[in-house]
Amino acid sequence: MWKLVQSGLSVVAGTAEPEYGPDSIRPVGSELKEGEKCYRDVTRDDLKFRDPDHTNIETMVFYFEDNVHSGFAQIIHSNLMGIHTNAQFTFKVFKKDEPEKYVWTSTKLENAKIVDGTDFYADNLSIVLDKEKGDTYTINSSVTPKSEVINLKLVHVGEGVIFGKDGTTYYGTDPENPWGSMRHLFWPRCRATGEIICRKYRQPKEDETDGNGEFLDWDSTNEKLKISEEKFEIKNGLGMYVMAMQGMKPHHAAAAWDFLNYQSNSHSVVIMEYTTPPSYNTTTVSTAMVVDKDGKPVLCTLNNKTEHLDTYKDEDCGWMVPRKMKYTMEGVNSEGKKTTAVVTADLQRMSERVDVMSEIPQLVKNIVSGIAGTRPYIYQYSNSMELKVYVEGDEIINEKGYGYNETTFISDI
Repeated sequence: MWKLVQSGLSVVAGTAEPEYGPDSIRPVGSELKEGEKCYRDVTRDDLKFRDPDHTNIETMVFYFEDNVHSGFAQIIHSNLMGIHTNAQFTFKVFKKDEPEKYVWTSTKLENAKIVDGTDFYADNLSIVLDKEKGDTYTINSSVTPKSEVINLKLVHVGEGVIFGKDGTTYYGTDPENPWGSMRHLFWPRCRATGEIICRKYRQPKEDETDGNGEFLDWDSTNEKLKISEEKFEIKNGLGMYVMAMQGMKPHHAAAAWDFLNYQSNSHSVVIMEYTTPPSYNTTTVSTAMVVDKDGKPVLCTLNNKTEHLDTYKDEDCGWMVPRKMKYTMEGVNSEGKKTTAVVTADLQRMSERVDVMSEIPQLVKNIVSGIAGTRPYIYQYSNSMELKVYVEGDEIINEKGYGYNETTFISDI
């Protein structure tokens, strides 16, 4: 996940933990009784930042796409040991059929603050949840010249999804006093609109100013914009929103991640899955949801299987990377009928391969990899995908849509 990029130093802080055993983790939904509904709708209170006074990372991620473009805007709010907070805004946009050509920005925010629990402000940035219905986020940003103007609006359609009692997996051998946590909640289907203005990069001339007397300090390693447009609109788009809190070090919480955001005219599918390192019994925690065009759940389940198919070895890091994916979700629908949903993808187009530790000195990287097996890489894809849904064995949905997915490797399992 992209929050790893911002937490690179925390990845290398410390080595692997001892193996605590199966009683050291309580996956989301494990407190539910047999037959109890595994999810509920999202409330306004759920959408508030938890902002605990211990080490944590909270994120808001707004995914958007239309017929041509796809991308996301993200807030990363982190707290180190309750004594230092930091906020970052990251943004990415690309053409669906040319995902390797993209705009990517990551900007440290100044004077960041949380207002009314749900709204986030910083210099030249605001993310506001509407007060009346609580179903619309408006994102306005001008924090960096590379993505000069970002005006986005995501309107929630139908139900939100939060699994279990509070969407949280807890870590620790004492159930009453967990020492770590992972929390997620979702708006799986939104309507997305907005305007994005990007500025092409070039090498500034010596002593060139911005017109206000300030010397230009652009990144000379990015001499041109990878995406062709400088200004474009998102019209009649679709979106998805996920809010997360990671209450421990990233490499202690998870050894690997898989994420899927599938959108079509008729359905949305979201899967968030991670597997813990051996210290927490190599436990896979998987949440998945399928909703129709009106945001009504077709299937929400904790019983999922993500398969990496036709893999190849990335010789730079040793990870076995998929060329194809298969996501299988099983559960019961709102009528109590056995339901299975399957998304398949031929990963023909990779947007980016991210070496999270690329900016960390090689000596440190070698030490950490040798001791803890930590070598985080993120593989991002943009492709057409196929969705099939079966109820009591009968196929009721067979369609194609657009899928953005990520596979992340952090440490050996």
